[in-house]
Amino acid sequence: MGELLRLLSFGPDGWGDEIASGAWLTIRLALATLPFGIALGFVAALARNSYRPALRIAGVVFGTLFRALPELLTLLLVYYGGQALLSGIAGTAIEVSAFVAGIVALGLVFSAYASEVFLGALRAISRGQYEAGYALGLRPFTVLRLIILPQLVRLALPGLANLWLVLLKDTSLVSVIALNDLLRETSVAVRATKEPFFFYLVACLVYLAMSMISSVGTARIERWSERGTSRS
Repeated sequence: MGELLRLLSFGPDGWGDEIASGAWLTIRLALATLPFGIALGFVAALARNSYRPALRIAGVVFGTLFRALPELLTLLLVYYGGQALLSGIAGTAIEVSAFVAGIVALGLVFSAYASEVFLGALRAISRGQYEAGYALGLRPFTVLRLIILPQLVRLALPGLANLWLVLLKDTSLVSVIALNDLLRETSVAVRATKEPFFFYLVACLVYLAMSMISSVGTARIERWSERGTSRS
């Protein structure tokens, strides 16, 4: 057991540095993807909730497409398709950043599911809320910002919290495009030490720790969003 623990030491004789670096990249990738996915998902939900048929169709197609495609396939299409597209436009070979491709691909998948969460929250807010704002002479954007968004955040938070946990796990997919996340660094350690069970168990514990910390954080955010509301 002591020999296995020494494999996790920091420095040239252990893999602690690499595992920590991979975990940090996983966290950075998830945090960078989150605002992009939330913003795009919110826009898609607004499109699906619109009275304009063209916007509704576009929102439905977007959500259906990226919920139907496997996440790994979406990642590969964005990474290699982005390179082919940019190289064709520039007329020379262009290599797409794996980190940026990961953000875009995971963000598209996250936003497709987030749009469903936002749409459900939007439809849970009665039309009377909108009409009350319009009766006060507020513009549609002001009604959305001052009346709808505060309620939307509270209603959508539980669903978004679950999607955040899914996003944390989906970051492991970027290892296939040579991004040194937690899973890729763990796999390198496994090949070098021939200790697959130990290192994959360590990776499981790291993911579990990140999920537990996230659950505590989202629970606090939910309590903050519910301040001033009565509970029956």
